[in-house]
Amino acid sequence: MATAFQKSKERHPEKAKVKASKPLPKPPWLRVRAPSGDMFEKTNAEVKGQRLTTVCEEAACPNIGECWSKSHATFMIMGEICTRGCAFCNVATGKPDALDVFEPARVAATVAKMGLRHVVITSVDRDDLDDGGAEHFARTLNAIHRKSPETTTEILTPDFRMSDAMALETVMTARPDVFNHNIETVPRLYLKVRPGARYFGSLYLLKRAKDMNADVATKSGLMVGMGETEEEIFQVMDDLRAAEVDFLTIGQYLQPTPKHYPVHRYVTPNEFTKLERIAKAKGFSMVSASPLTRSSYHAEEDFAKLKIARQSMNSASSR
Repeated sequence: MATAFQKSKERHPEKAKVKASKPLPKPPWLRVRAPSGDMFEKTNAEVKGQRLTTVCEEAACPNIGECWSKSHATFMIMGEICTRGCAFCNVATGKPDALDVFEPARVAATVAKMGLRHVVITSVDRDDLDDGGAEHFARTLNAIHRKSPETTTEILTPDFRMSDAMALETVMTARPDVFNHNIETVPRLYLKVRPGARYFGSLYLLKRAKDMNADVATKSGLMVGMGETEEEIFQVMDDLRAAEVDFLTIGQYLQPTPKHYPVHRYVTPNEFTKLERIAKAKGFSMVSASPLTRSSYHAEEDFAKLKIARQSMNSASSR
């Protein structure tokens, strides 16, 4: 029987109009081992047993083998169907099913059973809901806090662009430790890559989250290799710092199928090292930049480093 990971690679959902193109061959530094091993199978069984969805599978993440072998998974709530059609994303687009009111409890039970010390929760876009799914996020966080009070929580949310004004407040009231919303690309490419989103709307969401609770770490992610210039990347860094974002991830964009937005080039590991150095110089407390970096990749370890970095910065500023 094909796994959800395999099925996700076979889907060709209707996306923003992109001319089909043959993906560029991957360089050696992007080759990863196929998912396997006892712990991988155990994680897979836990996820399937609770009928949960993971972004690891739905987005065909290249790190699924490594992460699941360490019993790490990023849960994707509110179904497998997204109301947006971003040109880079492998998640299917269409009319979603009704929310599963029992999902928050199942996620919390799985987090407890897996003994996760840090968990990342993301979702599809749900523009069909008045609050964009904010209350469902909050219920999931609250269920995790009750079941596993020592577990830290990280949420990767949509932009809530089509939602009511209270959506972000609803999510922040549930006390995530990290609020993440990915900027994804440079503003010049938004109409091609993220036609349903707005660059400055995403920046404003991140700034509002920080204004609501300065103790919550804010985080955002950027893909490279989509045709952006180095100067445009630096400008995005500056914009994110102006929004007081603490943590930046930068990773290589990988084209899921020929029908998705094409990879313009593969950024070398040395270039990622340079981007990380520059981002740190611009004032981010934590930066993760590498070809395989994704928003939730090494999230637990990076959150621990982020806490130490923020404590050091706070101590320095109070002297």
